Amino acid sequence: MATRGNCDIDNNPLLSGWESPFGVPPFKKARAEHFTPAIKEAIRRARKEIDSIVKNSEPPTFRNSVEALERSGELLNRITSLLFNLNSAETDPDIQAAAMECAALVTEYSNDITLNRQLFSKIEHVYKGREYTIYPPEQKMLLEKSYRAFIKGGAGLADEKRERYRAISNELSSLTLKFEENLLAETNELYLHITSLTDLEGLPQSVRDSAATEAQARGLDGWVITLHAPSYIPFMQYSGRRDLREKLYRLYSTRAFRENERDNREVVCRIVSLRLELANLLGYEDYSSFILEDRMAGSSERVTGFLRQLLGVSMPAAMRDFGKVTSFASTRGHSGDIMRWDWAYYSESLKKSLYNIDDEALRPYFRLEAAEEAILGLASRLFGLTFTPCNDITMYHPSVKCFRVTENGRDQALLMLDYFPRQGKSGGAWMTTYRNQSVIDGEDIRPVVSLVMNFPAPDSKGESLLTHNDLKTFLHEFGHALHAMLSQCTYDSLAGTNVERDFVELPSQLMENYAYEPEWLRSWAVHNVTGERIPDHIPELLRQVAIFNAGYACLRQLSFALLDMAWHTIKEEIPVSISTFERNSMMATELFPPVEGTNMSVAFSHLFAGGYAAGYYGYKWAEVLEADVWELFRRRGVFDLQTAKAFREKILERGGTEKPAELYRLFMGREPSIEPFMRKSGFQNN
Repeated sequence: MATRGNCDIDNNPLLSGWESPFGVPPFKKARAEHFTPAIKEAIRRARKEIDSIVKNSEPPTFRNSVEALERSGELLNRITSLLFNLNSAETDPDIQAAAMECAALVTEYSNDITLNRQLFSKIEHVYKGREYTIYPPEQKMLLEKSYRAFIKGGAGLADEKRERYRAISNELSSLTLKFEENLLAETNELYLHITSLTDLEGLPQSVRDSAATEAQARGLDGWVITLHAPSYIPFMQYSGRRDLREKLYRLYSTRAFRENERDNREVVCRIVSLRLELANLLGYEDYSSFILEDRMAGSSERVTGFLRQLLGVSMPAAMRDFGKVTSFASTRGHSGDIMRWDWAYYSESLKKSLYNIDDEALRPYFRLEAAEEAILGLASRLFGLTFTPCNDITMYHPSVKCFRVTENGRDQALLMLDYFPRQGKSGGAWMTTYRNQSVIDGEDIRPVVSLVMNFPAPDSKGESLLTHNDLKTFLHEFGHALHAMLSQCTYDSLAGTNVERDFVELPSQLMENYAYEPEWLRSWAVHNVTGERIPDHIPELLRQVAIFNAGYACLRQLSFALLDMAWHTIKEEIPVSISTFERNSMMATELFPPVEGTNMSVAFSHLFAGGYAAGYYGYKWAEVLEADVWELFRRRGVFDLQTAKAFREKILERGGTEKPAELYRLFMGREPSIEPFMRKSGFQNN
């Protein structure tokens, strides 16, 4: 039996061939204890591949250096994708421990590559060679990104600085995992326990039922409101008990900020400090400059200017929105300041009074199974895709659904759909891949794509009823999935959603628009009890509702982006507390009195665990692009096949093989315009 150290190579399921269709991971066989030995062995094999590149005596070429590096470590990539995806979607203490240990191993290996002088010299030789200018666009992009990765990975540093770079990146890898673990534990542990029927004042029956089910699952009497979005949000919208809204808000806003072993404030400060030091080592004045150099925006100055421009156009609308809600609250007997725990409640009440519509009233029309069929059908209509259930492939959890995606009988992708909250699952929604699309030795390797969401769990009838916002979330993540599934690239690292962060949200935000399209909604949205089709006036009403409080919503997003930029444009250690720093950073957007003892940064996983550091502005950046593109779709027809085909061929299929600005100009024929965003948001009516 072949062994190496503690690694039983022959019997470790992560090291044997993944024989299932599309190379789906061996979910059923994989255990937490398999990961560390498997990753150690995969790293050993990857090192041999790197050694063969370095020791090749032939002159460096694109094929024997750049492409060989791109193809190396395939087994390692498969195993790490499985581990870190499970750590977000289906984790436990053993998986978390494995992720922490393996993150250090993988970071060390990655550093060994970028700090390898001999390897870098080969890449640099190709990059600076005269053949560079005649490479096809995709090869040129891979070469540019490979060279930039070495430069930003410390390849040009002196020896002592290289070792410091290695130490920083190792520590950052561990800290981001620690941040996520702390936040998940706090989100799962904290909840509001209700034992009196009178405390349910204002809550719709569906919210009460879900809360009762949650209490029963925890072995408690009464009702339990958790800090997961499907429970937290409707309670804040509908509960007539202001004291309980405040209590729940404070629980939510003090996650990882309670001076216990899961407090994230020191983790945040340490992450920010290390990022600054890393940037300084590489010659950048701050971390945002280090990051944004390779983004569509290009620089901190351009991002700051963009945010200020949006702040200028959205603030009047936000003040108008805030004033309307405040006045409405006073007519309902509210006195004193509107606090954050009042906003969702009075906003929802005002919306209902203005439009006679609310989220709960629409839920029966948005049954999850019907929404799924409709969204998959939309992809069929626009892009010719067919989705066939794969019941013979084992997933990582029994509730995860799987579809084989084909086009004209040809495999296009494997799609996983993971809908409901669990104890071992992080909050929010995201798209990820277990395998990216690529072409190897002439074979088109199709991707394995997963959508992970946190929709309301099925009720006693087995039905999950979505809010309209849930429907938009589904469409959003499905837009990312289309980007991955329709990819037609040669190299894994350029395929699908491997594009700049401020461009990646364009397809996802574009797809959200169908949540307001009358023809599409009326084709499937049927009341789950009466069978009545969604009333004709609802889609237009939803469009009006979409710009209800749009100024405030934009301001809120800008506050997050400004906080992000504040953390990542610092030039030295912050001289104040994390709370003071956060408050000062968001002051220009603040409409509410401060709430002492709460903090957002310690739970801002996009920045400190999710890869959006110095990039949160990208949501608004992409929203401007999306509004511009959507006007074109609407002008030509939102189901126009020629427009969909052009978007597919010029944006979706090309991944990161060309610069985003070039792809955008290729599709639109011009530079982006902010005017469609202004019109769509209703800001021009202020």
